[in-house]
Amino acid sequence: MAALPLLLLFVLLGVFRVRAWRASLTGLAASLVVAMLVYRMPTGQAFSSAAEGVAFGLFPAMWIVINAIWIYRMTVSSGHFDVLRRSFASVSDDFRVQAIIIAFAFGALLEALAGFGAPVAICSVMLVALGLPPLKAATVALVANTAPVAYGAVALPVITLSRITGLPLDDVAAMTGRQVPFLAVIVPFVLLGLLDGRRGLREAWPAALVSGLTFGITQYLMSNYGPVQLADIVASLVCAGCVLLLVRRWRPAGGARTAAAEEAGGEAGLAVAAGGGPGAARAASADQAAPDRRAEVLRAFAPYGVIIVLFALVALPPVAAALGSVTKSFGWPGVHVLTEAGKPLSLATFKFDWLANSGTVLFVAGLLSVVILGLAPAEGARCYRGTLRQLGGAMVTVVSVLGMAYVLNLSGQTATLGQFLAGAGGMFALLSPVLGWFGTAVTGSDTSSNSLFGLLQVSAAQHTGMSPLLAAAGNTSGGVLGKMLSPQNLAIGASAVGLAGKEGDLLRRVLVATLIFLPLMCLLVYLQSTPVLGWMVP
Repeated sequence: MAALPLLLLFVLLGVFRVRAWRASLTGLAASLVVAMLVYRMPTGQAFSSAAEGVAFGLFPAMWIVINAIWIYRMTVSSGHFDVLRRSFASVSDDFRVQAIIIAFAFGALLEALAGFGAPVAICSVMLVALGLPPLKAATVALVANTAPVAYGAVALPVITLSRITGLPLDDVAAMTGRQVPFLAVIVPFVLLGLLDGRRGLREAWPAALVSGLTFGITQYLMSNYGPVQLADIVASLVCAGCVLLLVRRWRPAGGARTAAAEEAGGEAGLAVAAGGGPGAARAASADQAAPDRRAEVLRAFAPYGVIIVLFALVALPPVAAALGSVTKSFGWPGVHVLTEAGKPLSLATFKFDWLANSGTVLFVAGLLSVVILGLAPAEGARCYRGTLRQLGGAMVTVVSVLGMAYVLNLSGQTATLGQFLAGAGGMFALLSPVLGWFGTAVTGSDTSSNSLFGLLQVSAAQHTGMSPLLAAAGNTSGGVLGKMLSPQNLAIGASAVGLAGKEGDLLRRVLVATLIFLPLMCLLVYLQSTPVLGWMVP
């Protein structure tokens, strides 16, 4: 019975292809019915638990996403997004290097700021504009959107995981930062294989090595020692900067080759206009146009620089203390749940940090971006309204899943499932990433997967003797691998490049990458649960 709401959600999404917001509302209703009829949770407390989850979904979850995507929409409206695209394309004349910078480095920056499918949609279009065929462009964008997911949307997945499990955010971020950076080292090599097969690996491996190592090392350092909200932002910028320095002194062994030339079977150096995708002509015309003025390039990058500066300021101890002084924490009305020791459950306490919240920082950055990008206030407001309309369905999905998660956790359904999974004993460490992977593959969000399975992982770990922190981190680390398979992201990638209805073809392309990544993550988490790599657990 405890598994019924989750099974219903997954079957509706994965088998019957019901829209995510409808499936999520149905799952929420089922969790309430099970809580009241099977677990004898008082009706008032059951609905109050759901209301707390909905409130958390609106703030801080959607507050962060809305303001992040608002900034992106303003760069598009002002024309500076095209400046960004041309800037990335001018870094190298080799399409494999261009793809790594756009899909891996810039995609990570978009994931850090917005998440929720934005990197897949944006990077897919940019790759097609470079001359890649639509199916290959969408595949590359989906696979590249892996390593940064755990700290996406300004670290929302790990923030949610900390909130759901009651584990300290610093510890959750640090443990996750000792798992996902290993993926970052591998992903660029897989991208080269997708882009150009063995030849790509043989000729362009230095670009993959530099991008993977610099991103992974920076992500580890920021997640363990810096503001976790900046983990992916700083890692993506350091990665792009190091690749830029590399290509100034090194060129791939095969010489300059465009994506269009490769797909057309032409000689090295053929112009993009020779073929290779519906965006090829646009890319060629952009290449032939006069280069963008340096001032416009600086303005295009300025909103992201403002975000970094603001988050760095907020992380300073005096500023953090001042902002935190106005934070309000209170027991959620109508929810009175005690632990086995008779103490109030931390999950029933709501933290309203309206000023220090990441979404508020992004909102301030958005206001500054209106001025920096030269937009009229009315245009900035229009972009904000457009963002709200765009995210309507996603908003219902997120708040429903989080409402469902709170009901599952506070009613005891999650604890039941945790005890059941604990029957795996010491082998539960191998299952931990699989649960996260499955949750994200179905819901399309690592945040949602952490909401559903975070406390379950901790409960199961406590019964097996495994570190609860390791199990929780294993959930979000495994979850990042499921995002490329989620129906929502497959639909976003396919529709972005004009291949709506071809999601099955796209699924088969990305399945190979999943079969490479997931067993490696399972092995890593298992070894971290043993003396072999147990020293990596904080």
